[in-house]
Amino acid sequence: MPVILVMGLFYLYPVVDVFRYAFTDLTLLGGEGHYTLSTFANVLTRPELLQILWVTFIFTAGSVIGQQVIGLAMALVVVRSEKRHLFGTTILRTTALIAWVVPGIAGGIIWKMLFNEAPFGGLNSLLRLTGMAPVQWLSDPDVVMWSVVLSNIWRGTAFSMVVMYAALKAIDPSLYEAAEVDGASARQKLFFVTLPQLRPAILVNMILVTIQTLNTFDAIISLTGGGPGRATEVLSLYTFNVVFRNYDLAAGSVLSILMLAISLGLALIYAAFLPKEEKA
Repeated sequence: MPVILVMGLFYLYPVVDVFRYAFTDLTLLGGEGHYTLSTFANVLTRPELLQILWVTFIFTAGSVIGQQVIGLAMALVVVRSEKRHLFGTTILRTTALIAWVVPGIAGGIIWKMLFNEAPFGGLNSLLRLTGMAPVQWLSDPDVVMWSVVLSNIWRGTAFSMVVMYAALKAIDPSLYEAAEVDGASARQKLFFVTLPQLRPAILVNMILVTIQTLNTFDAIISLTGGGPGRATEVLSLYTFNVVFRNYDLAAGSVLSILMLAISLGLALIYAAFLPKEEKA
């Protein structure tokens, strides 16, 4: 019972307090604040909210799909390289993990230097060497979102690789032996043995990566600050701006509840596709 009380206070009290603030008009500038329902209506009817949600959807979908696909590809390469004792397997695994441990702010600064549109910018220098025209990575509204997605994929792919690597190692080798006896090609083994066996790991990984991506704002604030305009202002960054730049604590609480509702909704959708245990 004492453990339950401590855990409840530690994890539930902040959430309960956010719900309480959402029903007030509190600001960070002081004052007593009053309980009201108008904060919900004012925040949820803001004209910029739809654009913020659309930007958040593009950023989250691009990041989750990219991290899943590249993470799975890297895990397959590592597992096959280990079986054949190829040189460089450990280097590949370690290189990916380095990106994972880089703090979000530092990752944003690293990519800001790579995306620099000046002549010494990292990626544009490579494009010039190959004879291609430079790209306005951070100032073109049609390109900047994919620049942000690319930087987030770079940072988060290692987590997906670790999850997929563990799941691949747990697949029963006899399934592949049976497929080889039946004359299955490498592509058929991937689609009819590997991917079905990875289904629970893929769905659980999608839940974790989606929630992590929805809460990402440190890498974006250091890379673009949400601009140009509001081209990369995701919901988490918008919430940060509302609370710490507009000092509107009540509105930030409503946006936090909206983020919580979206995260829970997506988690429940993913969980619905998890394999169900057969009843005895």
